[in-house]
Amino acid sequence: MMSAVSTEAPRIRASWGGVYAMAVCAFALIASEFLPVSLLTPIANDLRITEGMAGQGIAISGVFAVLTSLFISALAGRLDRKILLLGLTAAMGASGATVALAPDYFTYMQGRALIGVVVGGFWSMSAATAIRLVPAHQVPRALAIVNGGNALATVVAAPLGAYLGAVIGWRGAFLGLVPVALAALAWQWIALPSMPVAARAPGGGHAFKAFMLFKRPGVAAGMLASSLLFMGQFSLFTYVRPFLETVAGVHGAAISLILLVIGAAGFIGTLLIGRVLQWRFYQTLTAIPALMAATALALVAFGGWSAAVVALLGLWGLAGTSAPVGWWAWIARAFPKDAEAGGGLFVAVVQMSIALGSTAGGLLFDRYGYLGAFVMSAALLAGSAVLAAMTSRAAAGAA
Repeated sequence: MMSAVSTEAPRIRASWGGVYAMAVCAFALIASEFLPVSLLTPIANDLRITEGMAGQGIAISGVFAVLTSLFISALAGRLDRKILLLGLTAAMGASGATVALAPDYFTYMQGRALIGVVVGGFWSMSAATAIRLVPAHQVPRALAIVNGGNALATVVAAPLGAYLGAVIGWRGAFLGLVPVALAALAWQWIALPSMPVAARAPGGGHAFKAFMLFKRPGVAAGMLASSLLFMGQFSLFTYVRPFLETVAGVHGAAISLILLVIGAAGFIGTLLIGRVLQWRFYQTLTAIPALMAATALALVAFGGWSAAVVALLGLWGLAGTSAPVGWWAWIARAFPKDAEAGGGLFVAVVQMSIALGSTAGGLLFDRYGYLGAFVMSAALLAGSAVLAAMTSRAAAGAA
């Protein structure tokens, strides 16, 4: 008799249509999550609140994303994962409609909390879903495709949101997300196979199962490596605009162009990293934060040379945007039978690390200028590279 029962159903034949459907959903989700960034002023004016209060719509989505990512697997129980993904996609459309039609601040925050639930649920299940859609050796490629939707949204969401806000208003911009969510819902309905969950072992589905994963060899080092990577990334990237204006002397439309370069480079990176991971997996996980640390220091050294800054930020985007693909692929490798719990834990780690990194970077930026934030970013990223190498050795020892 087996001592434990897998929470995963047997692997089914490859479904690339399902993978691309999830990529469309990822695009709509990231666009929904960060659309307020480019619309804070009109939202604040219309709802008669401060811009800081409007910005809390992003913070509350992060809080609900953390909570959902940790508990959704246990709460969903044996519900078919296709149905769960369809429900989350429908909730994304409902969030866009709620925000677009919000008569007051409280309703606006409810809509933003709902998108946080979708963020936490969708991303915590992405690795587990990829495992069930394609063969094991193609999981990195599948995750790269899904994250390609993420990267594409990063490229177009902010400028498109600002444009739509000027043309049809901020409410119209949010309402425009509804048909995109419905399109993703229809595609997933058609393309995703049924994904039933096998019977759970008694007591094996409790909500804190994710935290028990730290007992496995290399998991603590891997999670800490990914945490330092996102902390380092956002302690710098959050403050790129003031750096460009005060150090590189870039203003106006040139800033939008540079941000577009970063996003486009990141999109290219997500297209390439799947194959690179198949070639050198742990070496890639180690090289990415090391490259980003070197880039952060180079920005400090060459910050006054605008051409060098553009090239370095393009390199930053290429590495940084593709980095999550590598760590999602690590989740699939490290937890082949517990990918939902591992994915939930990873999403929680990422969301908290982004918040900590951007907050710490802001404190240093206010006190010491860009130098403090960028040097801290480099130190965190270097630590991530060291821990990634330790994760590699732990995996080799466990093999």
